[in-house]
Amino acid sequence: MTFAVPDSVRPVRDAVHAFMTERVEPAEPALLEDDGSLLRELQLEAKKEGLWALGHPRELGGGGLPFLDYAYVNEVQGRSEFGQLVLGTFTLQDSLMLHEHASPAQRERYLKPLVGGDIWPSFAMTEPLVSSSDPTQLRTAAVLDGDEWVINGHKWFTTGASRAAYTTVMCRTEPQEAPPHLAFSMILVPTDTPGYTIVRETPVLGLSGAHCEVRYDDVRVPSANLLGPRGQGFVIAQRRLGPGRIFHCMRWLGQAQRAFDLMCGRLHARSAFGEPLARKQLMRQHVFDSYAEIQSARLLTLHAAHAMDAGQDARVEIGAIKVVGARMLHNVIDRAIQVYGAAGLTPDTPLDRMYRHARAGRIYDGPDEVHVDSVGRRILGAYAAGGNWEFGLR
Repeated sequence: MTFAVPDSVRPVRDAVHAFMTERVEPAEPALLEDDGSLLRELQLEAKKEGLWALGHPRELGGGGLPFLDYAYVNEVQGRSEFGQLVLGTFTLQDSLMLHEHASPAQRERYLKPLVGGDIWPSFAMTEPLVSSSDPTQLRTAAVLDGDEWVINGHKWFTTGASRAAYTTVMCRTEPQEAPPHLAFSMILVPTDTPGYTIVRETPVLGLSGAHCEVRYDDVRVPSANLLGPRGQGFVIAQRRLGPGRIFHCMRWLGQAQRAFDLMCGRLHARSAFGEPLARKQLMRQHVFDSYAEIQSARLLTLHAAHAMDAGQDARVEIGAIKVVGARMLHNVIDRAIQVYGAAGLTPDTPLDRMYRHARAGRIYDGPDEVHVDSVGRRILGAYAAGGNWEFGLR
């Protein structure tokens, strides 16, 4: 394994980097106020330049980049919160999930429009009344009534539900005596179905991001809307979340790189007490700590991506980078804000939004504590079985 960007990936990575820095990042203030027209314009430009849906399989109309190659591209795409939307990769987790598990009718209705960016997906798992870090407690349930599923429950943080064509709902479909991890299924629910009610869009640390609270009151959908086998919801979710967490971590590296660039530029541009900030030892400590954390997280992330690319389970590797990556991003942005001083707390730089998004990263797709416990348990389990844990690709 090499940690350098492969020669075969470098041209497309450079093209994405240029697109992000020259067109997306300067447009961020306008995109925050956009009615959708500017986003569509940038999406069309990305399609014309062959930068659309690069991580989607080619047979679905995507760029067909292999998983590890796409990780390198995702790193620069992540420089902006709008990167996924502009380059058509915001549907990747849902598209891969449907590609593997959807019926022919489901593929026809949802998969092609997803890859084309013509419709938006949403995914409903978290619930407000239970600790969703233990998903076996989820209360939303579906029962068969003839050839229809009838769904009742209460979800929140269903990202994108307010503009999505459908929601993939994780719900209990099996009796209480069923094994907990075989008691839940995924069902595709069009968002215009009667009984599907968006209660509110919940801001996250003051940022609106279409994170919706949704109630399901006798929502009826055809039994054919079951995604994959009955009772296999957690199995499908795990296959969805593993790659998704690596995608998060690679995008976080792009955000960290941007914050690092801003910090170092500021250290040279500002002076205090008779000399540039770059000559202050404490400021150089910020640079050192940020470099070490970014590089450590990057190597851990690439190692996890390589393990997945090799067909390994990689549960330990992915759990570790989800924690390390989120902490790294928060720390690097925090130091950049400190270097900027009061200006870093304002919308005059992208750091204030980046900081709030970074804090959320320690919670979504599993809180840090769950991943820490899982990684520790798996490693100790290897020793309990009479083995050990080798630091290297297994």
